[in-house]
Amino acid sequence: MGKNLKMLRQKRNLTQIAMQMHTGIDQALISKYEKGERIPPTETLIILADFFDTNIDYLLDRTDNPDKI
Repeated sequence: MGKNLKMLRQKRNLTQIAMQMHTGIDQALISKYEKGERIPPTETLIILADFFDTNIDYLLDRTDNPDKI
């Protein structure tokens, strides 16, 4: 999961702190998600998918298609 999340964040030129300010998700958790140390709960996946205008399957690396379904 972490690879796609980090790529989306970097595409927007956001730091983890900036992403925290936009999403309300703690920076330490964002770091763990990007490193693959934790998988976000469903509510957090929805927030991230909406923020990046993508789908949850893309965040979870279940598809290569980042388009919303």
